[in-house]
Amino acid sequence: MNPESTPGRHPVVVIGAGLAGLAVALHLADRVPVIVLAKRQLDEGATAWAQGGIVGVLGSDDSIESHVHDTLDAGAGLVDEDTARFIAERSADAVRWLVESGVPFSADPEGPLGLHLTREGGHTVRRIAHAADATGKAIHDALLERARRHPGVTLRERCMAVDLITHRHVRRAAHAAAGGAHDGRHNDDPTVRRCFGVYALDIDRRRVETLAASAVVLATGGVGKVYRYTSNPDTATGDGIAMAWRAGCRVGNMEFIQFHPTCLYHPQERSFLITEALRGEGAQLLLPSTGPGDAGGQRFMAAHDPRGELAPRDIVARAIDFEMKKHGLDHVWLDATPIVRDKGEEFLKSHFPTVHARCLARGIDIARQPIPVVPAAHYTCGGVVTDLDGRTDLPGLYAVGETTYTGLHGANRLASNSLLECVVLGRSCAEAILAKPAAPVPVLPPWDESQVEDADEQVVIAHNWDELRLVMWNYVGIVRTTKRLERALHRIKLLRDEIDDYYANFRVTRDLLELRNLVECAELIVQSALHRHESRGLHFSRDFPQSLPVSFPTVLTRPARSREG
Repeated sequence: MNPESTPGRHPVVVIGAGLAGLAVALHLADRVPVIVLAKRQLDEGATAWAQGGIVGVLGSDDSIESHVHDTLDAGAGLVDEDTARFIAERSADAVRWLVESGVPFSADPEGPLGLHLTREGGHTVRRIAHAADATGKAIHDALLERARRHPGVTLRERCMAVDLITHRHVRRAAHAAAGGAHDGRHNDDPTVRRCFGVYALDIDRRRVETLAASAVVLATGGVGKVYRYTSNPDTATGDGIAMAWRAGCRVGNMEFIQFHPTCLYHPQERSFLITEALRGEGAQLLLPSTGPGDAGGQRFMAAHDPRGELAPRDIVARAIDFEMKKHGLDHVWLDATPIVRDKGEEFLKSHFPTVHARCLARGIDIARQPIPVVPAAHYTCGGVVTDLDGRTDLPGLYAVGETTYTGLHGANRLASNSLLECVVLGRSCAEAILAKPAAPVPVLPPWDESQVEDADEQVVIAHNWDELRLVMWNYVGIVRTTKRLERALHRIKLLRDEIDDYYANFRVTRDLLELRNLVECAELIVQSALHRHESRGLHFSRDFPQSLPVSFPTVLTRPARSREG
């Protein structure tokens, strides 16, 4: 522990070791001890997969107002302008902090801070700082190294949060110790509601630990793995959203799942994202040829939006989906050869080395031939409702990053705002935790598995996982209908009953916990979509194809007497 840290204070437990979690941890660690939990290896989160970059209002041709305008425009009327402004105003400091932390951004001696800035869809100017086409990995590697060296940070791999420990667990244990029956009433007395820690599964030791905490921070990322096709890593199972919901927190805008327009279409590569920055530098979307005299080789984006390939992601994804269905295609082409023609092959290879190498390994030379691409679930624009300090509805519980709904992303996230949100709100969350005196933590009840046994087979988990993801892909995808959503909800509830029964009778494993969280999030997505009787941003309904004149976020509140895990 750092000698300046507060004596006797319980550690802050940060669940998630991506950019959001590490930003919080590093801003806390000089003052309080921090434990960071990673359910897999420390480098397996979504941050390391991010290719494009991070927004910084840095150039002389840029301004806070311009960035806010672009964010509002992309968010289709549901962005909270105060949130967008708060984050835009701190974007330059966020990039400077990363530079000072050792992130090797691509350089340009004539650029602001000596950085090369690129442009992505929805942005009116170049304002994206990047490290070639592997920005997330460069950021994550630098911050993870800082965290490893910091004496106030404890990093724990293969340690997965099971559930938050709240006043309800403490009260249940007190009732049981006193021999009284717990009837579930008075669980939500606002004077005693609080998060006191987390139950965490040590995967290698197969033991659930009780971790007391002065504060808990959810930084677990999004819920992309609820869909059959996604650009997300296997860690994206909505753990933080599901845990917060079970603990009584509100969630917002869960219907807005961003489908990235361009994921590589290849039988050996189902999750490799083709960065939007390729289109920012001039790559074009084309129709493949299906026979003589067809529209093969033609661009199609101009028919959908005057901005063409640089339209926001929701528009580009729907356009690709429309063209694939119209022409009976399995994919469309993303042609990067115009970049070679205008800027040279060396420019393409040096600015997009990851995409070039990955595609070349699959027999696709992007300097000479188009890339087959399809849309895939990419980003969760909704999540746990928080303020700009990461506070949730439950005292002692904070959340940062893709796990949250802050109002920044509205109905569609503007490219490269996600990494920025993690850095800016990671710092404000840490400052809020440090500014609040630590509340006393009672003796917490240990995890009770006296009534469960080891599962005799894993086929139930595997089958339910596959069924859930297929239902979500077929019924709750880019284009939706009320009937499809109702069918999805019916199937999800049946799956949830089966999963809850399995959870109640067998010892927990990572696969079971992830499936439990996914089915919880799937129901939240569908319920939110059913509440929105319009098409807006990432939510497009054939039954309600028009946008309403005035629209509001979708906020769901858990019934007070619902069972907590």
